[in-house]
Amino acid sequence: MAKVNDNYLKLPGSYLFSTIGKKVNAYAAANPDKKIIRLGIGDVTQPLVPAVISALHGAVDEMADAASFRGYAPDLGYDFLRDAIARCDYQARGCEISADEIFISDGAKCDSGNIQEIFSVDNKIAVCDPVYPVYVDTNVMAGRTGTYDPEKETWSDVIYMPCTAENDFAPMLPEKTPDLIYLCFPNNPTGAMITRSRLQEWVDYANKTGAVIIYDAAYEAYISEADKPHSIYECEGARTCAIELHSFSKNAGFTGVRLGYTVVPKELQVGGVALHGLWARRHGTKYNGAPYIVQRAGEAVYSEAGQAQIKEQIAYYKNNATYILEGLKAAGYSVSGGVNAPYIWLKAPEGMTSWEFFDYLLEKANVVGTPGSGFGPSGETYFRLTAFGSYENTVEAIERIRKL
Repeated sequence: MAKVNDNYLKLPGSYLFSTIGKKVNAYAAANPDKKIIRLGIGDVTQPLVPAVISALHGAVDEMADAASFRGYAPDLGYDFLRDAIARCDYQARGCEISADEIFISDGAKCDSGNIQEIFSVDNKIAVCDPVYPVYVDTNVMAGRTGTYDPEKETWSDVIYMPCTAENDFAPMLPEKTPDLIYLCFPNNPTGAMITRSRLQEWVDYANKTGAVIIYDAAYEAYISEADKPHSIYECEGARTCAIELHSFSKNAGFTGVRLGYTVVPKELQVGGVALHGLWARRHGTKYNGAPYIVQRAGEAVYSEAGQAQIKEQIAYYKNNATYILEGLKAAGYSVSGGVNAPYIWLKAPEGMTSWEFFDYLLEKANVVGTPGSGFGPSGETYFRLTAFGSYENTVEAIERIRKL
């Protein structure tokens, strides 16, 4: 008799953004005359830049010719893309990362969920609180999180590192020693950024304790301040303790195209076993590679034209973030983020829970955001807005909120 993986039954409810989608769709169906502005999910709205579109067309034409047709992609990615990433994202910043340490995938979300497979189920994880739900949920599926406390909304075997206004939404070193540490900067959902010196403390801590840092840098293109690191490999010793995840979704608008990559340095070992080889084995066994045409599009991101065009697009979203940040401040909200990230983190009005504020904004202003409690217990009474809408909708949404 077949048996299910009982760990899936431990997951409370549905995925956060699925729950939001159901609530919004139900409201829209009951109120068809209302214009709903969605600033909840971190999905982009601007089209792919011309350099990327040109590369896609060129690659599609290649697929129509037997002489240039491509079948299965190399397990770890095409050299032309891996070389471009190593050169532009790392070597240009002084980071010693080579092309063969880069693994091409279809996005950072998949990699952040899949990377835990190469670690023992006995490993203890530490996560920022609040945190991107995928980190915790995928470890629940693996049976690594213990039992769930519905009142506290926490897992018994997870080390939660509170990120609050008191510590600038950047976690302190935990009292209990974890084996795997999930860090995301610029942070989703708080929009906070960590300084290079504080990130160096985490690298030193991981090397001292034998922990591995899984560093999500999906939003690094939005960093504005010069003293903030774009990669954990800017820190001394990171090659022996850190795995880094990257995405093309937010920096190049690939949410519907799907492309990302993970860096696993060859020096990184656990118990004398190189993680580079384990991830290569997992990648080659369970993944057939991102499509050729998509990887050519990714290569175009690093072209001179691509870089210029993408900077303009990022500036568009950053302008939205500034408008949200300043507009909410003027309306009297306690707000942070929006400087080095496309997310704005605000405090709900006194006396309201995150979900109560979600319902209030949906019903009174027809604006959709994300309740902070969906990201962890420390997110309760907070709320996330995204800068990825159109400028016109962003302005209208903030004006509606201010009128409340």
